[in-house]
Amino acid sequence: MAQNVIVPIIDLTAAAEGSTVRQDLQSALAFGSQTAFDFKGTSGVIANTTGFWRIYAASTIRAQTSSTVSNSLTMSDGLSVKTIWEHYQSNTSTGASTAHTIDIIVFLSAGESISGVSSAADGGLVGSARQIADINGTLVNPSGFNPQ
Repeated sequence: MAQNVIVPIIDLTAAAEGSTVRQDLQSALAFGSQTAFDFKGTSGVIANTTGFWRIYAASTIRAQTSSTVSNSLTMSDGLSVKTIWEHYQSNTSTGASTAHTIDIIVFLSAGESISGVSSAADGGLVGSARQIADINGTLVNPSGFNPQ
């Protein structure tokens, strides 16, 4: 049976109030949010805090004559290491320098870390990392940004 009563619907979600931010803007690089890294013939930890991390970098390998060079991103749980990305150039490809960009998002659980590894001074892995969400998926906005 039809009624002549109007029932208002009030949307109280963040999307309705206009305080949500597009995903690409929320994961933007920001001066105060970035942790920079530069590995040339060395390695180091990029991030070891739980949550989601955006890693943006360039991997370069200069032309060389006698060695194999690789740059990679590895993840560790403290017991084992897994290579999740690698740029590799063997000594058979001398005379050609190569470069690749990296823009990936990784998730770290408790006790896990992500590292950058550059096997020789002829290679380099340079970039930055920013946490874009915590372990529960709560977004972390760029430093200095407060949606209105």
